[in-house]
Order: sequence, then structure tokens, then C-alpha cells
Amino acid sequence: MDDATFAAANVKQAGELEKAPTGIQGFDEITFGGLPRRRTTLVCGGPGSGKTLFAMEFVVRGAVEMNDPGVFMSFEESAEALASNMASLGMDIPRLVAEKKLALNHVRIERGEIEEAGDYDLEGIFIRLGRAIDTVGAKRVAFDTLESLFGVFQNEVILRAELRRLFGWLADRGVTSVVTGERGGEQLTRHGIEEYASDCVILLDQRVEDRIATRYMRIVKYRGSRHGSNEYPFLIHQRGITVQPITTLTLDHPTSTERISTGIPRIDAMLGGGDGLYRGSTVLISGAAGSGKSSLAAYAADATCRRGERCLFFAYEEPRLQIIRNMRSIGLDLQPHQEAGLLRFQAARPTTSGLEMHLVTMQQQIMDFNPQLVIVDPITGMLTVGKAADVLGMLTRLVDLLKSRLITAIFTSLTHAGESKESTEVGVSSLMDTWLLLQLAEQNNERNRLMYVLKSRGMAHSNQLREIIFTEHGIEPADVYVGPAGGIVVGAARHTEEARDRARSLERNQRIERLKRDVARKKQMLDARLAMLRAQFENAEEQLLGEIANEQRADELESQARTTMAGVRQADVGKQSGKQKNSAKKGA
Repeated sequence: MDDATFAAANVKQAGELEKAPTGIQGFDEITFGGLPRRRTTLVCGGPGSGKTLFAMEFVVRGAVEMNDPGVFMSFEESAEALASNMASLGMDIPRLVAEKKLALNHVRIERGEIEEAGDYDLEGIFIRLGRAIDTVGAKRVAFDTLESLFGVFQNEVILRAELRRLFGWLADRGVTSVVTGERGGEQLTRHGIEEYASDCVILLDQRVEDRIATRYMRIVKYRGSRHGSNEYPFLIHQRGITVQPITTLTLDHPTSTERISTGIPRIDAMLGGGDGLYRGSTVLISGAAGSGKSSLAAYAADATCRRGERCLFFAYEEPRLQIIRNMRSIGLDLQPHQEAGLLRFQAARPTTSGLEMHLVTMQQQIMDFNPQLVIVDPITGMLTVGKAADVLGMLTRLVDLLKSRLITAIFTSLTHAGESKESTEVGVSSLMDTWLLLQLAEQNNERNRLMYVLKSRGMAHSNQLREIIFTEHGIEPADVYVGPAGGIVVGAARHTEEARDRARSLERNQRIERLKRDVARKKQMLDARLAMLRAQFENAEEQLLGEIANEQRADELESQARTTMAGVRQADVGKQSGKQKNSAKKGA
């Protein structure tokens, strides 16, 4: 859950109880703030369910993270044993005790210690506890367990009275308290009284299904407050308890318009615009065994690390070193990314834990590593530890978590012979923004890989079926070759057809060149002929113009002669013809 969603979910409603945050990851979300402050909470469950750890985390995290000093009163384990056990979870109990932030009190129950005047009471416990509270100024108190404290009580009336007196005493001291209790047969607790006296009751359970153990938590009762009512899986790991409150998530996820590469440019182009995937989107790569699902995912991991971002790779079929070795055969070296801390593998068989535990483990890894890309390879491996509907539910919650953090996710899914290629065993298609479908084509005694984009939300993606070629230099979608009948031709048949095409193309080019040369030659001949005609024309023109000029000169000379003759004869110029007048004028 992102910070904004968490904040929205924890908006305190008017009149709601004041609560003490536990600091236990996920728990404060399902209780909308923590445990009821200055009241008593009962944590019950069977052996090994995590009661003592819950109580200890409540006190220790309160002292360390909320500046609420606390007292832990144990009736079973010694202080040394508790400090040693908590040290393995990163809790430095001796330091907190030395800093007076924590009082660790082990009480060895003996009948004589709590017996008074023939009846049993807890006066000695109150005195001891009160002194511890005063010593550290405690605001939190944990009792572990009630059975050890009340086991000596045989009279139910006294037991009920003392239990109520204990809860009342804790409330009067103004401390927020947690008491642990063993689970009874048909009741939440052995005595069946504690749950009625408590303001809040938390039930821890550990169940084994298909030989896989999973811990669950349920808030049975919470007076005066809303709370999550589901059964939540939780994990005990090196940092304590983590609860998975996934069902509180909404669809109000952030959305990015940034595009990121898949690591293969031609696949980026198939997704529209050549820019690849939307950041924060979910991608499903499905196909038969050996179709190249893991390799495509590995290329996306490489591209992520090359951008300086982190990739978390959950591998459920191959060990880490085997993946690194195999990817080298197609030109991909993931080792440097791992050494640089940009790539982290989480490789394990799906059967190592149940579905919910896988989800909690994934969430923890995501929180710790803060990746920009998460790969789950393959999701169908989860079917070995759960039914398809359960796997779908688990993946739905994982997708919501990833989307809430704008983490791009790639899931691979194995399809089997006879299954529809455009469906998955787990039924996660509706959760995916982009679906790349790989399939194997068998032609001419060959098996070749094909790929197409089945869907990609928000993208004008290609609808072309492409052949995917794996080489030692990388993965390359081949150019599409459509056969004469309109079908896709792949493998050796594609090479043959392409060779034929090249031969036909060469023949056409040669013919074109010949035709071009013919055209040039004919043009050259035409130009020469035109030049010759032009020369003939120019000669004729020159000759004719010369003759014209001679005629004009002769005419002028004749006119001049007549004018001269007229002058000699003193002829009447006015009676001369117009032609003779003009000749006379020119002569004058």
C-alpha cells in the first residue's frame, strides 16, 4: 500500500477510540491505527502461532519507535532466553533495558507466591508489576501468558474475579496492555473468560494445507472501533511480524505516461510508437514450454538495469546461476547487473511455502529492494501449491500492490498442448495491461517461435504475427513474410522463399537495367538525328536568307537607278507612281 492509500485508509473517524500504533508492519492498517490505548488486548492462539513475538514487538517497537517505554512480564521464558530469541529478530533487548526504555520481568509462578490467606490473588504480581512500570515510566505492558499465571486457579469464580481485577488494574494504571493466551478446544481460550473481559481480541492461527504451513491472523473483536474483518496471512521473518493487508487496497492507482523499453527495439515498435511499455503497467508473456518467455523477461530485466533501475526477479523454475548462464547463450550477461546491486534474484520452488506466504515474502522483498521492475517466472508454478482461484486472488493482490507503487511487472505463464492460447490456467488476463503471446509453429519438420501482441491497453499496437529468432547475439523479431496464399512462412521455408524472392528481384532488376539502356540508346539516336536535321535546317535557312537579302538589294538598286533617270529627264515627280516617289525620297 502506498503512503497516500495508507493515509486515506487511516483517516480517523469522529469519536473513534484513541489507539496505540504497534509498529508491526501491516497490522496498524487493518486496525486503522493499532491497539486501543489504555485498554487490554488479548492475543490468543496455539503453540508456535507467534503470540509471544506479537506481544514483544508491541512493547519493543513502542519503546524504540513511539517513545513509549514498556514492561514485558514473562511467566514462561526467562529474561535471558527472551533477549536471546529477540536478538535473532534484530531486537537489542539488553540495550533497551540499560536505557530504561524496557523492563523485562520474568516471574516464576509458584503456588506459594500468589496464595494469600487460603485464597489466591494477584497482589504480589501487582506489586511487582507496579514497581516495573514506575521504574521505566511504562505506557505499555505485555503479559505472556495468562495460562501460566492463572493455571493454579481451580475455582472459576476466583479465576473470573482475578482476571477482571487484573484488567481493571491495568486500565487504572493507564497503560496499553497485551495479554497472551493459549487457544482452547471449542473456545478462543482455555478458560473461555479472557475474550469477554478484553476490549480487543486477536486470534493467531497456523494451518497446514497440502503439507504447507501458513500463519493467519484475525481480529475477532474490537470494542468501539472499526477493523478489518478478514483473515490475514502473516509472516515471521528476520524483522519480526509482517501482516499482509492486501484486501484494503483500492483501484485508485497512480498512472504514468512514461514509456520504457522491453530491451528489444522491434518489440517496442510492435507496441506502438516504438517506445515500449507504459511504466507501472502489467505484462503477461504466455506460451508453450521453450517458446522464449523467460528470455523475453530477462531482456526486460537487462534493459531496466541498463537504465540504472532495479529489477526483482522471482524465479520458480530455475536457480539464479542457471538463468545467468542460459541467458549468455542469447547474448545477455546479467552477472554485472547482479554484482552492481541492480538485479536481485529470489529463486525457490513454489512448494517451499503456501500462496499467502509467497505473497507476504514478495511484499517484503519489494519493500526492501524497492524495484522498478518485478518479474514472476512463471505464475503457473503457483498452481502446485494452490487452486487456480486462490492463485488468481493472490496475484490480484500482488498486482494491486505493484500498481500502487508504479512498479512495472512482467508475469510469464506456461500454456499446455490442447489449451486455448488466448487463455491462461490462472485466468489473470483481465489483470494484465499488455499480453504478449508466444506460440510454436511446426512446418517442414521444424518448430519455430512466433509472437504477437494480443492486447496492450492505451496503445495502437501491431496486430502482426512475427517470427522471433534467437541467436547468440540476441533476440530479433524477423521481418514478416507472407506466403502466396496469404499465410505466414517461417523458418527454413521463409529463407527459401526469401531466396527465391531475391532471385526474382535480381532478374527484374537486370531486365529493368536493359530497358533503361535501350531507352538511353534510342534517345541518343534521336538526339543525333535531331542535331543533323537542325544542321540541315540551319544551312537551308542561311541560304534562303542570303537569297532574300540579295533580292532586297537588287530592288533597292533598281529603285535608285529609276530615281536617277527621272532626275536626268526632269520628269514630273508628282506624276510618278507611289513606288517611284518613295524611291526618289530614299535617293534624296
